[in-house]
Amino acid sequence: MRSRRGSFSDGLLPDQDVISDDALTDPTTATALGVAHGDRFRVGDQVRPEGSPEILFVTAVEGDRLTVIRAYGGTTAADLEDGMSLRILGNAALEGDDRPAPRFTARARRQNYTQIFTAAVEVSGTQQAVHSSGVADELDYQKQERLRELLRDLEKCVIGGTAPAATPQGSATVRRTMKGIIPFLTSNVFLPGQDDFPSADSGGALTEAQISAALKRIWEQSAGRVDTILVNGTQKRRINSFIATNRRFTAQSERYRDLLSVYESDFGVCRVVLARAVPADMVLLLDSSRIQVLPLAGRSFQFQRHAATGDREAGQIVGEYTLELRHELAHGLIRGLATT
Repeated sequence: MRSRRGSFSDGLLPDQDVISDDALTDPTTATALGVAHGDRFRVGDQVRPEGSPEILFVTAVEGDRLTVIRAYGGTTAADLEDGMSLRILGNAALEGDDRPAPRFTARARRQNYTQIFTAAVEVSGTQQAVHSSGVADELDYQKQERLRELLRDLEKCVIGGTAPAATPQGSATVRRTMKGIIPFLTSNVFLPGQDDFPSADSGGALTEAQISAALKRIWEQSAGRVDTILVNGTQKRRINSFIATNRRFTAQSERYRDLLSVYESDFGVCRVVLARAVPADMVLLLDSSRIQVLPLAGRSFQFQRHAATGDREAGQIVGEYTLELRHELAHGLIRGLATT
């Protein structure tokens, strides 16, 4: 169907998992561990438990249970516990061994539907003949104004629009809408104080610790890197306040600056971009290389002139666009922040 645009999304094999075993007999010596996803492990893997110097060496994998050598290579044994994160460092193959069983991630087709944006333009013969103050051509002026409004609407739909629950392809009786960035994001959605995510300050406002924690988690889960922080005016002012205690002035300065337009962290350099369409309680963390706003072929914004039915010039501005968002794990969202 021409109203749908799709792309394939792929990712690297996971190199993390968690212990899923509430019956560990001795956390410091147990050599049999239950994990959430046994298929992520192979015999010969070196595995490090989160926050520990210990290395585990996998000697057998049976379903979701691992047999391991504890304190491998003379490392110090840790107290393992249910829910602890495990990171696979790498696999050690035997010399001259046969090739291992192939492993791969299945490419998933991601799709979105296009949305038609349109606005009418109509100018009477008199309006077109009379030169209004500051306007050389009334028809061109009206086209420019309607186009600006449609671009504003396109931005809002790209950020927060959603597709219908049924008949997303649309019809003559069902309007077709695109799915925006916010509805697309389901994996890296962070709420202050939940799931070990840092709490907001005493007034519920955004903190630098929250942005840093969100960037770290996205970086750990994806092969991408966040380079854009998209915010409303409320959270933009909050981010500006991060540098308040470090601001310096000189005697010759006649300009007061209260602006942070680039946020540089251990996990990348991010442009801080202001967007009215972002809800005031949210901060969007995006990898811009994996986001595109695209028109349907031959359907970028254009003016279609209609046949005259009276003493007027009439037509419409029309365009058909959609959002392409790839590798959903490469983006994130902080929500539930204070808006005052």
